[in-house]
Amino acid sequence: MTALRHITPAERRARLGRRHLLAPSARAGVPEHVAEALVGLHATDPATVYLAAAARMTHPTVTAIDTALYDGPAPDSEPVLARIRCMRRTMFVTPRRLSPTLHAATSRDAHRHRGDALRRLREAVGWDEHRYAAAEKATLAVLAERGAVTSAELAAAVPALREQIITYPGKPYESRQRVCALVVGALAAEGRIRRARPAGSWTSAQFRWALTKPFPVLPADEAKAELARHYLSAYGPVTAGDLKWWTGWTLTDTRRAIAATGAEAVALDEGTGYLLPEDNQPVTPAEPWVAVLPGLDSTPMGWRERDWYLDPDHKKALFDRNGNIGPTIWADGRIIGAWAQHRDGHINHHLLTDPGREARTAVENETARLTAFLAGTRVTPAYRTPFERELATQPRSCPPA
Repeated sequence: MTALRHITPAERRARLGRRHLLAPSARAGVPEHVAEALVGLHATDPATVYLAAAARMTHPTVTAIDTALYDGPAPDSEPVLARIRCMRRTMFVTPRRLSPTLHAATSRDAHRHRGDALRRLREAVGWDEHRYAAAEKATLAVLAERGAVTSAELAAAVPALREQIITYPGKPYESRQRVCALVVGALAAEGRIRRARPAGSWTSAQFRWALTKPFPVLPADEAKAELARHYLSAYGPVTAGDLKWWTGWTLTDTRRAIAATGAEAVALDEGTGYLLPEDNQPVTPAEPWVAVLPGLDSTPMGWRERDWYLDPDHKKALFDRNGNIGPTIWADGRIIGAWAQHRDGHINHHLLTDPGREARTAVENETARLTAFLAGTRVTPAYRTPFERELATQPRSCPPA
């Protein structure tokens, strides 16, 4: 029996600089190329999209990212990027051309989102399918008439959306929520409406809503195989566990999708991994690089098994209790530190390991590049880690640990 080719952690790290556009020579000119390279940008936190794209662009501007997100290349056309709920029922910004595939590959989750909304409304306020469908119809009619509007404007126009339910009754975090959030969220998950420009700045999560062209119906198995191929191309080599975790699929669906790509098995330190046939060759590392990435960035969130780029001893400092990673600093494929924005706007960083003089200088240069992009805008991560909170209150960056 022929032994599987062993791919070392060093070789996996060598791929990151080019594949994820983190080395200076690999950076993109436009934000859609960044989304293509990563399959999608995590978008639960709106600021993550901008900061993740900016870290990988040669000359990033808020205007360029805004245009890709919200303006079509021609009148009445859709933007080149789409903000959709897909893998693990999580928000991503994806290339619009890939959105139908991602939606079809995770459509069971999208339909479950509507079912969950209806169940909650039935239990809380006695809604049935007929009342829910009537609220949907009225919501779509308002959007067709008025164009992009906020949730508050929708609730003002559709009385049913103004009803309130109590979320998490009896819990310390019990709160009231408008029905509007559930109905609109389900319509967006199904690809029937989209998030248009926010009501505030680019860091705002208060989006306007607009009609969008429905996704074409694609065979689920074909869509899953295509999504697996894109993931393997961007993140490979990966284990079946990585792909299962990243997509939220069952193990059976994961194995079937891997087989459909024709991926070849390789040996990783974590066990059996998979690479596309055309990718199963040694790679040449990019030039030395440093990257300053936001919380929930797609690179650190791209694998379930992370020891090859993250020291296990640093995990507690960098992740919150729910597995969300905070802002990180990378050097040549490893996480070496963290950063936060102080309340006065400057960037504080702390190196968990000393990468050497040249890399330390590169970190200073990258934080300066980030500061220039922010141009005075204050950004607070949606999911804050204790380490990020600590750095955000310190007067200056800390030396290496």
